[in-house]
Amino acid sequence: MTNNYVYAVARIRVREKTLLTDADISQMAGMASADAVLDYLISRGWGSAESGRDPDAILQAEETKNMALMEELGVDKKVFDIFDIPRRYHNVKAAIKEVLTSDTHDRIFYDIPDFGRREVLAIFSEKHFDALPEAMRAPAEQAFEYMVSTRDGQMCDTILDRACLVAMTDAAKKAASPVIQDYIRSTVATADIRIAVRAAKIGKPLGFLNAALAPSEAFPVHDLAQEAAKGTEALYPYLQEHGFADAVEALKVSPSSFERWCDNCQIEAIKPQKTNPFTSGPIVAFYLARENEIKTVRIILTAKANGFSEDAIRERVREMYV
Repeated sequence: MTNNYVYAVARIRVREKTLLTDADISQMAGMASADAVLDYLISRGWGSAESGRDPDAILQAEETKNMALMEELGVDKKVFDIFDIPRRYHNVKAAIKEVLTSDTHDRIFYDIPDFGRREVLAIFSEKHFDALPEAMRAPAEQAFEYMVSTRDGQMCDTILDRACLVAMTDAAKKAASPVIQDYIRSTVATADIRIAVRAAKIGKPLGFLNAALAPSEAFPVHDLAQEAAKGTEALYPYLQEHGFADAVEALKVSPSSFERWCDNCQIEAIKPQKTNPFTSGPIVAFYLARENEIKTVRIILTAKANGFSEDAIRERVREMYV
């Protein structure tokens, strides 16, 4: 197996040279228009014969290429199942709201084999919760019943978002890849900080925080809830004491700067794989790096299309892997 990894990692090292750098992202942020960005991306081989100049189609083509490369390298798709968990929980949230509001939102569902819009709507329309994966059944039924009784879509999302983070943590514990474990630890920690910050700013009570925050190795989550319930004047010092001073500094700049910090934490979690040649770590890291650059390009294209200033765009763009 080591020999297989050495060959696959050698190919990944070549592919890493095609990744966008911070300089590339900076150059795109300074371009005059979304069309100019598209020209640059197409010159770098982004998109496909079918995507043309459609931004969404180009980004979809790159996502497809990313997974195709993993399959070409012989990586078991189960390795990436953990990154599919948020999409599955998203489809559950969308299905509950569509079933209970009679509003059609077909375009917001992820196209997941055997768990797309049609399949998930059937589960909730008929209340066949047993058809869901075992770990998803209880929180999905709880969220559904809560939505039925209160029509509180925010709390429905909160229940399922926490369940999603718990499911990712449980899956990471079973994963053989340390890079996945590091990445998920970072994902859960930053998600909890996001929740705590938003709750502190709008004065959410302790009960909400205890229901929303997922267990994390970064801090005692009950203590985080206690401090957030007191407001930002208590939360910010707590975060600083627990090694998240950079998060506080980003928060003081702007919400978008904070979101950028959250995503950059995840990239920092995978960067050590650039010097690891004997495991699947560099392969998984490359996959995540590609997902990050696609997300960043989407931010740039959307910002350009909506007339954001160059400074506003630079505040939002993410750090690259290379």
